[in-house]
Amino acid sequence: MVPGTNTGKMVVGPARTVAAARHGVKKASAKRSPPPYPKRQLLILALCRICEPIAFMSIFPYVYHMVKDFNITNDESKISMYAGWVTSSFTLAEFLAGFLWGRLSDKIGRKPVLLTGMGGTGLSVILFGFAPSLPIALLARALGGILNGNMGVLQTTVGELVTVKEHQPRAYTVMPIVWCIGSIVGPMIGGTLARPVDWIPTVFQPGSVWDRFPYLLPNLFSALCVFFGLAVGFLFLEETHAEKKYRRDRGVEFGKYLTSRLFGKDSIFRKRVRRGKNGEEQPLLGETYESLPGYRTADGSPELTSVEGPMMQESPLDLESTGEIAEAQPEKPERTFTKPIIFIIINYGLLAFHTMTLDSLLPVFLSTEPQGSQDSWSLPFKFADGFGYDTRTVGIILSIQGLYSMISTSFFFPRITGRIGALRLFQIISISYPLLYFATPYFVLLPSSVRMAGVYLLIIWKCTLATMAYPSNAILLTNSAPSTLTLGTINGVAASIASLCRAMGPIVSGYLYTVGLRMGYCGIVWWFTAFVTIGASFLSFGITEPRGRLDEKEEIEEPAAEDAAAIEPAATTEAANTPRSSTWPQQ
Repeated sequence: MVPGTNTGKMVVGPARTVAAARHGVKKASAKRSPPPYPKRQLLILALCRICEPIAFMSIFPYVYHMVKDFNITNDESKISMYAGWVTSSFTLAEFLAGFLWGRLSDKIGRKPVLLTGMGGTGLSVILFGFAPSLPIALLARALGGILNGNMGVLQTTVGELVTVKEHQPRAYTVMPIVWCIGSIVGPMIGGTLARPVDWIPTVFQPGSVWDRFPYLLPNLFSALCVFFGLAVGFLFLEETHAEKKYRRDRGVEFGKYLTSRLFGKDSIFRKRVRRGKNGEEQPLLGETYESLPGYRTADGSPELTSVEGPMMQESPLDLESTGEIAEAQPEKPERTFTKPIIFIIINYGLLAFHTMTLDSLLPVFLSTEPQGSQDSWSLPFKFADGFGYDTRTVGIILSIQGLYSMISTSFFFPRITGRIGALRLFQIISISYPLLYFATPYFVLLPSSVRMAGVYLLIIWKCTLATMAYPSNAILLTNSAPSTLTLGTINGVAASIASLCRAMGPIVSGYLYTVGLRMGYCGIVWWFTAFVTIGASFLSFGITEPRGRLDEKEEIEEPAAEDAAAIEPAATTEAANTPRSSTWPQQ
């Protein structure tokens, strides 16, 4: 063959090879930038979530007095035990159904389960407000727990929305902050609206329905909040399940239609999109279906063929470049509940037990009437007393507790986690809890002039620990999950275990508190809880933080960018050594 004979197949010149390589480097660099923080969907999720802590926390200021009004017993010590039953009936029922709701969310999606849970909460609070006796009150609370598996599903949803570790400390404070807001509003509503006939008799007249059901009004307010969250979720909350989120959602479509009619443009509830070259709407970063292409040299012309060789092979596939499709069909791991996950769930259950003990027993402790004579006291261990505060005072104290919790969650937790990490923070908090519970009963011995200040010191102490322990444990659990397809099941099991422990906490603490008052040792329940936290602190040092799916993403991203960057100098060398020719010599 004569060199230079045109075979009809043109070869791309080295200049285009270099240009393609540089284009690949730029594209790989762009893929290394993290996806945006999902603030819009987290805001919508928060608006859905806010109704539940309001409904849950609103009963604490008046549950002691509600049980007392049922006239079951005149024994003050037994009232606290029955009040613990009311609190525990919800969490015990939630334990029975939490795992099933988690599994169901893996099969049908997160959004339907979340909406069903909110509907169950609304039905529960209405029935609880009309409860004329203790059995009906227990049934109403249990119904809310059976129909509500949102605790685990919410954690799963946040875990699927946040795909970058750097966003986790910020994202995992959203739900605790929402709970704190509910902890502010709920007790204020419960303490203020309970027994309205006693406070505003001109509006809520004696003999009316408000007199027959003195605790109906705060529950009606809670129901309105629940139905507001249900409407927001139906219209604006998007599915996050890796396989189910591509289904048509008529609720979101109607929500977009409403916002377009009301505002005439995108609002905070509408999904942002960017325009493509052809004017078509395309999803933002993290939702593109286009994979990272190879470095083509014949783009736009069927007459051109690529030079085959190692330089022109497709670059490795980047997880971020495939966006959500990369997570749409991941392989399920062989084992869902690994040893690190089991250990984290056990610590989560113990944390739920002792924090729920404090949350449920503290209002009872604050409401317990002073025991009178101190002749039988024998300090430092034998003493029994109460603060004797009314429902309004208890409501104000719990609202301030929620306000400080919100400050601690939003200000302290992200900064401390960023410095020392979630694992070390959780371990430090675990070894700090025993001292808190050992000291709690001694606050009642303070002089009356400084007793209220002591109560607020106790509130600050307990809230600081709790607002850091829960989100750090949630981050550890999410990072340990091997796949998003099983994240709902994992969080469902964790929620069920935590619910069982939350149910046992008030029951055990209520019984021990009653026994302690009879024996003259009001500190028995607190010291028992301190021993539980000592065991939990030892177990916390057995937690390990394995490399999870987010770490694997980062490991794949970096080699992809490095390989693309390595192509440019190699392609430049090839351009310098290759003769300028538009044809390939035949042999």
